Amino acid sequence: MTTGTAGAANAQRIREFKMPDVGEGLTEAEILKWYVGPGDTVTDGQVVCEVETAKAAVELPIPYDGVVHAVNFDEGTTVDVGTVIIAVDTDPGAGPVQGQPGAGEAPAEAAEEDAEPQGRQAVLVGYGAAPSSTKRRARKAQPGAGAQPATRVPQAPVGAPSEPVTAGLQAELNGRSASAPAAATVAVAPPSSAPAAAVPTAGRPLAKPPVRKLAKDLGIDLAMVVPSGPGGVITRDDVHAAAAEAQAAPVVAPAAPAVGAPAAAAVGGFDAARERRVPVKGVRKATAQAMVASAFTAPHVTEFITVDVTRTMKLVQELKQDPDMAGLRVNPLLLLAKAFLVALKRHPEANAAWDEAHQEIVYKDYINLGIAAATPRGLIVPNIKDAGAKALPQLAAELGELVATAREGKTSPAAMSGGTVTITNVGVFGVDTGTPILNPGESAILAFGAIKLQPWVHKGKVKPRQVTTLALSFDHRLIDGELGSKLLADIAAILERPKRLITWG
Repeated sequence: MTTGTAGAANAQRIREFKMPDVGEGLTEAEILKWYVGPGDTVTDGQVVCEVETAKAAVELPIPYDGVVHAVNFDEGTTVDVGTVIIAVDTDPGAGPVQGQPGAGEAPAEAAEEDAEPQGRQAVLVGYGAAPSSTKRRARKAQPGAGAQPATRVPQAPVGAPSEPVTAGLQAELNGRSASAPAAATVAVAPPSSAPAAAVPTAGRPLAKPPVRKLAKDLGIDLAMVVPSGPGGVITRDDVHAAAAEAQAAPVVAPAAPAVGAPAAAAVGGFDAARERRVPVKGVRKATAQAMVASAFTAPHVTEFITVDVTRTMKLVQELKQDPDMAGLRVNPLLLLAKAFLVALKRHPEANAAWDEAHQEIVYKDYINLGIAAATPRGLIVPNIKDAGAKALPQLAAELGELVATAREGKTSPAAMSGGTVTITNVGVFGVDTGTPILNPGESAILAFGAIKLQPWVHKGKVKPRQVTTLALSFDHRLIDGELGSKLLADIAAILERPKRLITWG
C-alpha cells in the first residue's frame, strides 16, 4: 500500500476528537479525569473524560464507535479548545494502522506542536462556537541541526570582523516582520557538541501559547529554558524540566546590598521552604478575573440594615409542617429569596443592566436570581431562571436542586449565565454581614448575615429576638441612593412582617 493510500485509509479509520468549546467562547479546559485508555472499546455517546472550564466541570461524550487509539494528554493538563485530545480507531478489525503510531505512542507534545486546527468546530450537540475564518500563520522554516540557512544570515564582507545578528533577524526567526523593533541582539555561535546551557536569549523564545501559559503558571522564565524541540522550539517537557531544576536548586541567602543601593523587591516570602505555590486556573481563575473586572468597572455602593426576623423564623417552622411543602427544603434563605423578588417587583427599575457599548440602561422584565455557592473548585453563581414568576413551592424545589448540583460540581455553564441579581448567604459561616462585589453584568447583590438571638426593643420592652443584618451592594450607574435604600428597606420590612409577602406580592 502506498503512502498516500495508507494515509487516506488511516484518515477514514482514525477519528480524532478535539477539545470542544463547552460554553460561551471559552478558550481552554483542564482534563480532570480520563474514564478510558488506549485499547479500550468505546461507543457513540459514551463519556470518556471530565474537564473543568473556567465555569464548571463538564463530562465529554465521544461521538464514535471503536477502540481508543491514543490519549494525547494526561490528567491535570490544560488544553486549548480545538486541540485533539483522543483518537479512536473506528475499524479495529482491519489490522494494524499503517504509518501511524500505536496506542500510547502519540505524545502530547506532538499533538500540541503539529496540530493546526482550521478554526473551532462544534463537536458536541448544543456546544461550540461558530466556525471561525481565522487561520494561524504558518511558522517560517527554521534551520535544522547541522544545516546552515540559505538566505537568513547576511554574509559579512571578507576581512570584516564578526558582527552580531540583528534583532530584526531574530524577530523574523520568531515569525515576525524583520522591521519589528527590538532592543537586543543575538550572536551567532559555532556548532558545538557540548550540551546547551540555560542562558538567557535576547530574542523572544519560540513556544506555543499553551507552553507559554504553562511556564507562566509555574513561574518559569522561557528565556532561561533550554529548547529541545525542532527548530529551537520550547516544549512542555522543557518547561517541566526547568521547573524541576528550580525546585531542586538550594535556597541561597541574598547578598547584602551595597550602601546606598535601592533594595530589590523580594520574590519569595520570609521562608520559601515553608511556602506553597498553586497555579490559579479553572473556576477560581475565572472568579478572580470577574471580580477584578466588576470591582473596577461598576461603581459599587453598599447599604446595611439590621432587622428583627423573629416572625420569619416562626413562618419557616410552620411551612416545614405544611403538606404543600412536603419533601422540599424550607429555610430562611428561601423566604429571603422570595422577599427579594417581591421587593424587586415593587421597584422594577432596580432590575437592570448597563450596556457600555451603546451607553444604555437595559431594564429587564424577568428576574434570574443567582445564589452564590461555595464549591471545592471555587465560588460559582448559578441562577434560577425567571424566579419572579415562580410560586414558593416551585422556588424551593429549584433552589434545592441548584445548591445540590453546585456541590456535586455538575453545574452547567448555561445555569450560570444570564443572572440579573444575586444573594450570597454569608450567615452560614457565622458572619454578620459583608460588602459583596457584584456579579459582572448584574445590578445588585444581597448579603444575608447570621441570624442571632439578640436583645431588641419590641412593643416598648427589651426582649430577646432573632435578628440579622442585610447588606445590599448595587451598581450606582443603575441604582441611585434613593432607589437602593427603598429596595433594601422593603426586603427588611417583608422579613420583619412576612405576611407582606401576600399583601405586596
